[in-house]
Amino acid sequence: MDDRNLMENMLILEKGACDLYLHGAIESSTQNVHSAFKSSLNDSLKMQDEIYLKMQAKGWYPSEQADGNKLDSVKQKFSANA
Repeated sequence: MDDRNLMENMLILEKGACDLYLHGAIESSTQNVHSAFKSSLNDSLKMQDEIYLKMQAKGWYPSEQADGNKLDSVKQKFSANA
């Protein structure tokens, strides 16, 4: 397993952890439990962002600019339905 695969796996696992913490916070029955899940979610989101930024810096997670025309088209579509 090379570094890229390792980082991809770490990112996938961290995203899964974020999902679990989010649902834990949503479903928590007390404020203490909610706060614990929320704190863990914030920590996990920070870690996910750090992994993403390192992968992006190495060119392993490229992002592309959104086409302005497509954005305008989507905005018009949804503003017409409002």
